[in-house]
Amino acid sequence: MGHPAGAASAQGRGAVDMDGYKWALRPATEADYDFLYRLHVVTMKDYVAALWGWDEAVQQRIFRGRFNPARRQIIVVNGEDAGDLQVELGESELFVSSIHILPEYQGRGIGTAVLRDILQEARAASLPVGLRVLKSNPALRFYERLGFTVIDEIDTHYHITIFAL
Repeated sequence: MGHPAGAASAQGRGAVDMDGYKWALRPATEADYDFLYRLHVVTMKDYVAALWGWDEAVQQRIFRGRFNPARRQIIVVNGEDAGDLQVELGESELFVSSIHILPEYQGRGIGTAVLRDILQEARAASLPVGLRVLKSNPALRFYERLGFTVIDEIDTHYHITIFAL
């Protein structure tokens, strides 16, 4: 889906204080592999298992094959790694290909703040924001509360978008 959103704009996101939580983004590195795989397991295992079952060896192989730290950022909250973000700049949209927040940081407004920064960036570029969500993932309700709407679906995923114009 194109190349990652520009480093300058990515560095402009974050550093927002909300109810005692200060978040920022930092570039991911190879050293983040274990954290990112653990994040994948704790945030996605139930939803993947509901659709396809969970085979640990298969998941590790797929994750390793897709792992590219140059395209990811780590969401840091009060100095602690709390999630990940991957945004791709396409010709016609900003596409959030990955956003995961550790369960202990969920429900604290962090995901909302991260997405609002992305929406602001999209608005400045006159682009909609899109993402895909597994049908088994209740996060769809979270995205809908932010204004995203389903524009397409396949057996396993919804493609949702918001026009931040």
